[in-house]
Amino acid sequence: MSALQASSLILSSSSSRVTINGAIHVPKLPNVRFTVPKKSSLNLTKQMVIEELNNLKQGFNTQNDDVYSNNNNNNANTSTSLTVTAQLYAILEAVNDRVEMHDNIGQQRDNWNKLLLNSINMITLTATTIAGVAAATASPGTSSLALNVSSTLLFSAAAGMVLVMNKLQPSQLAEEQRNASRLFRQIKTQIETDIALRSPTKYDLKKYMDKVLSLDKAYPLPLLGAMLEKFPQKYEASNWWPSKKSQKGQNESFQQENNNGWNESLEKEMREVIEVVKTKDRVDYERLGNLVLKINKALAISGPLLTGIAAVSSPFVGHGSWAGVLAVTAGALATAVNGFQHGGQIGMVFELYRNCGGAFKHIEDEIEATIGEEEFEKRENGELFQVKLALKLGRSLSQLKELSAKSASARLNGTTIDEFASKLI
Repeated sequence: MSALQASSLILSSSSSRVTINGAIHVPKLPNVRFTVPKKSSLNLTKQMVIEELNNLKQGFNTQNDDVYSNNNNNNANTSTSLTVTAQLYAILEAVNDRVEMHDNIGQQRDNWNKLLLNSINMITLTATTIAGVAAATASPGTSSLALNVSSTLLFSAAAGMVLVMNKLQPSQLAEEQRNASRLFRQIKTQIETDIALRSPTKYDLKKYMDKVLSLDKAYPLPLLGAMLEKFPQKYEASNWWPSKKSQKGQNESFQQENNNGWNESLEKEMREVIEVVKTKDRVDYERLGNLVLKINKALAISGPLLTGIAAVSSPFVGHGSWAGVLAVTAGALATAVNGFQHGGQIGMVFELYRNCGGAFKHIEDEIEATIGEEEFEKRENGELFQVKLALKLGRSLSQLKELSAKSASARLNGTTIDEFASKLI
């Protein structure tokens, strides 16, 4: 290490002279050798860097392809869901339109019943009065031809109107439309609930389409060619729902943890409810329906028959005592019969019994189709199904279980249960 001598620094004062010598030591720098890489080493390094960049690029492209593929799948699923939702909204619009149509036509046919009944009774009473006057004023030297002709024409018109009215049964037609409107409103609520809670599927689309078409068939709007038979041979419950094909056989085991709210006890409870509905409620409504059907048939025959007898007797009023009595009596009885049949709306009562019987048949089919489904995941949730059934029958959950226990006990004892399944209708 070399030393560099600095010049002397001389300080002068008045009394003495001091000389200071200083030195600065600088360390030696080490010898650093820089090796220049060879050309082959540079090429190898360059190739490694290029390969690494290519790998990164390929990984990035692959990741982008996966993202694009997922986006395309999501877009396709979204597009399908939107299409199904749009189609479901189209069905909802059709249902709203049908509700309005059935409401309007139901009011119109209810007006028919009132107006036709009032008109027929007024015509019949007028003709009866004329016939009575003609009989009272008849004498050997006078002619009551005008009164006889008038009463005959009025009785004939009343008989024709009664025949048409009995054939159509406007009160029953009005009840059909009221029930159809109620059922279409149920479908409307179900569609709106499905759209609000989840994304609808093609299965939902087919389900609601079948429901709408089945309702159209059960409660037709036209009168000519499509009107329901008003006087069938025997009582038959209404059927407004599409048929469900349920698989018969042994269901899955209840050993697994998730059974979608179903268990063996709940299935037994549902089967007992079906048994009570079959043996009590449906049988009772079938009995009442057949009774009302017989009464309606008898009244539908009696009204036109009595009016016709009065019309035939009217021309002979004044030519014998019995003709006047027969015409007046038949006219009065015809008014009473028509008033009881259409004023009491016997046809509507028969249709009401048909709808009630159909409601119980619907409950029965729904339970059988649900518990007949082997896969629990495809069933409606068991607890929710139980609550819905209890509400349909006007019972609480505890009352539903009590009904099931009573039915099982009665079957074991070989007797029938002493109460109906429904407390609502």
